[in-house]
Amino acid sequence: MKKIVIRLTSTVALGAMLSGLVVFETSAADIGELTRACADCHGKDGASTESDIPIIGGISEQYVLDSMAVYKEKERPCAETEYRTGENKGSKTDMCKIADDLSDEEIEELAKFFAGKEFVTVKQTTDPEKAALGAKLHETGCEKCHEDGGRSTEDDAGILAGQWMPYLEQSFKDFISGDRAQPKKMKPKMEKLDATDIENLIHYYGSLQ
Repeated sequence: MKKIVIRLTSTVALGAMLSGLVVFETSAADIGELTRACADCHGKDGASTESDIPIIGGISEQYVLDSMAVYKEKERPCAETEYRTGENKGSKTDMCKIADDLSDEEIEELAKFFAGKEFVTVKQTTDPEKAALGAKLHETGCEKCHEDGGRSTEDDAGILAGQWMPYLEQSFKDFISGDRAQPKKMKPKMEKLDATDIENLIHYYGSLQ
């Protein structure tokens, strides 16, 4: 529970003006319960162990807020999936449903929580030649918005370095198909990429630790 302190001046019956403090208990989000629900798919502290589910621990607070906003508006693909662990294991859900069930306060609490965690990269099998070609593509077309090889959180664009490769592959497909909206600056650059370029970029990001 969070406490909100409000300073006010009230008039009592005798007409005297008293300055005081009033403390209200708020029904703030139970972050422990919320994060346990997220961990059923995204892993403890957002360190996903499932290749089709992104690592979210360590990404920026604003990125979480923006992502949940587009899920609420159903402006991003909401593929149905199953809870991987926990009491709901095996039951189906999707991110649009999850976003709809969360209040703005709860989303803000989750955004702060995950932003405060470490991004845990995953070791994946990558092709060194493809990764080298992907590094060049990133440097010329992606580095401006995804700084430090896609590691930076300062640009609020998500973390690419060390992210699950199957998840990145699906994300590229969603961007290319138009199912997932792209920033204006990103779209013309994406349109220049062919299937080989995308594969090389994925190997590059997957190779980073």
